[in-house]
Amino acid sequence: MYKIATLNKISPVGLARLTDGYTVIDNTDEANGILVRSQAMHDMEFSKDLLAIARAGAGVNNIPLDRCAQEGIVVFNTPGANANAVKELVIAGMLLAARNIPEGLAWAKTLAGTENVGKAVEKGKGQFAGTEIKGKTLGVIGLGAIGVMVANAAEDLGMDVIGYDPFLSVKAAHNLSNTIQIVDALKDLYPKCDYISIHVPAMDSTNKMINADAFAQMKDGVIFLNFSRDKLMDDDALEAALASGKVKKYITDFTDDRVINFENVIVLPHLGASSAEAEDNCASMAVDQIMDYIENGNIVNSVNFPACSLGPVAAGTSRLCVIHKNAPSALEAITGLGLSTSNMINKSKGDYAYTLVEVTGDVAEDDVKGKLSGEDFISVRVVK
Repeated sequence: MYKIATLNKISPVGLARLTDGYTVIDNTDEANGILVRSQAMHDMEFSKDLLAIARAGAGVNNIPLDRCAQEGIVVFNTPGANANAVKELVIAGMLLAARNIPEGLAWAKTLAGTENVGKAVEKGKGQFAGTEIKGKTLGVIGLGAIGVMVANAAEDLGMDVIGYDPFLSVKAAHNLSNTIQIVDALKDLYPKCDYISIHVPAMDSTNKMINADAFAQMKDGVIFLNFSRDKLMDDDALEAALASGKVKKYITDFTDDRVINFENVIVLPHLGASSAEAEDNCASMAVDQIMDYIENGNIVNSVNFPACSLGPVAAGTSRLCVIHKNAPSALEAITGLGLSTSNMINKSKGDYAYTLVEVTGDVAEDDVKGKLSGEDFISVRVVK
């Protein structure tokens, strides 16, 4: 029986996908797998029995990826599972800003108890007159699953869209409308856009990438949407840009102690992936991926190890699953085991590699572990 621990609330729709060979527990010290959403895991100690962590969402900055890789713990995320929920909120954010809806709602509340409210509304509504988004230009920074959906939806609403992504995948390019302009540099996007929406991961290379230099290149009165991470934004530069009018409004699903007090900021309480459908989708994908790895050794959508799959384990075979350093000597040792191999795949990602070997008949796990015990090897197990 495999033990799966949950951190945060995980959708019961996803948990229901666990088969009879699994049980859900609270104690992570006993877990073979962990399902998590947003809880910080950097200070957690992991047991030797932990095989995988699956994040029910896209961002993984709450998980110590390098340490997990060193300990042979595969970390999964669920790209695209919550993309539609975030896309819809981004579009809503644009409409909130364009039509001055938050200000209008707040003002309308002040009319409670006023005699002849309808007349008062007609008299005062002009102060909230906004603009339409049709015909305006949206810049989308980052064309992953969410960025592509935002770009396509905005175009469907009559906007002109400019996209930027130096790492555009074949899949994303295929899903992106072929009438959307793609630029090779942000300097070709910033000055042309009435709205800009950013969809990139939080990492060292993107920390404070929206800074004073970036704002200086933007159109005066730009509306900026950040539904990715607060760390992408230089708060000092944002405050100055809002004060000068360079940025007309800033809409975000992530905030901090400073930004929430800035003028002309619309702060949403991190609702991007918080739809019932998105939570179900993310949890279901996370559960499927963790079971596929535990039972078949397959890795799909890992952020710290390469994608590597041989499908389900075939009847009458065993599968050797080896996490190791990305070194020729490790692969030589695996191929030198003298096993009756029917299929094999080896993939690498940075300093690490993963090898799956389909073997006819049974494999003595202790024997194989003894032979693959050098410093190049991190984790060796057999599934069947």
